[in-house]
Amino acid sequence: MITRLAKAGLAAALSVTTLATGAALVTGATAAAAAPAALAATTSTSAQHVSVSQSGNYPGGFFTTGNMSAGWTSSGTADLTGPTHFTVDLPPGVTTDGAMFYSTPYDYTFSSTLSPDGRHLEAVLNGTRVVGKYEFMKLSLRTTPGVPIAGVITVTAANPNDTDPTGHISRYDLGTRSLLPATVQAAPAVTGLGTTTGPGAGGTAVTVGGTDLANGMVLVGGVPAPGSCTDTSCTVTTPGGSGSAPVTVVTPGGTAAAPAAFDYTGAPPPAPAAPAVSSLSPASGPTAGGARVNVIGSNLAYGTVAFGGVPATHVSCGPSFCTATAPAGAQPGAVGVTVTTAGGTSAPVTYTYTA
Repeated sequence: MITRLAKAGLAAALSVTTLATGAALVTGATAAAAAPAALAATTSTSAQHVSVSQSGNYPGGFFTTGNMSAGWTSSGTADLTGPTHFTVDLPPGVTTDGAMFYSTPYDYTFSSTLSPDGRHLEAVLNGTRVVGKYEFMKLSLRTTPGVPIAGVITVTAANPNDTDPTGHISRYDLGTRSLLPATVQAAPAVTGLGTTTGPGAGGTAVTVGGTDLANGMVLVGGVPAPGSCTDTSCTVTTPGGSGSAPVTVVTPGGTAAAPAAFDYTGAPPPAPAAPAVSSLSPASGPTAGGARVNVIGSNLAYGTVAFGGVPATHVSCGPSFCTATAPAGAQPGAVGVTVTTAGGTSAPVTYTYTA
């Protein structure tokens, strides 16, 4: 499921930035000031790195409802690429009805799932995020009458291209109304797969065994598999695929490969619909390249963009919108811009290089 804006009815409540005395208010600025050193703007040991934080009008005192933001920043030295997995865990007596994520332009896919008890949310963002980009999802919080408002709210992040385990966990204590010191999750290890074969259409239930797998995301052939993880196992459903696909588990502590691959049998799933490009904005730019171009169309998710056959840089694509930085042109004049996905390559749309 691709989600751009969910739970729109929460917007009014979630837009509140101040509360009367008695509420547990942590604004973005306060959170930044109190955040662990791991979240500071320092050079990461990983070229691609993501760090998480949280802030909000948390419930407490006379307030039995509230809201929070779970935010993330690309803080490495290179664009963050690939699927980034987030979790939000709420303590007993505190629940949410889902997440609202809204970021423009729509050059990404975003999906989220919520546990039946309303206390565990998982989300996956797939799109290229330039260094320094900050985004967030918002959640409304409710409490259960008779249950003390206490415990820790934990937010995590994980990305397969991020080898630096710091800055991946943010914790807020509702009892002391404060952010807790930074922690680092132990590196995961995968010991085996319960099932190693299944149809190319996907849908096979697989149990992945190991240690330190909590808050993890399972990738089968690099594609996120729906499911969830405990500390010792992940239970997921395979996406569609073909051939022998490596299986990895990505957690806030790192990435671990399974000792065996998952082998798809039979016919692969049908190819997705072919991409189509309808317009560019702007439709022209300097021959030296460097112009940021919006590509509008359909079936563009996970695409790559080329100008006259030359790959663009900083490419990020959602279902109907890509952003890309134009490469240098060989000379002034018109070239065709195309988007290529697993469904094929779009017909070209004209982009004009100017002197």
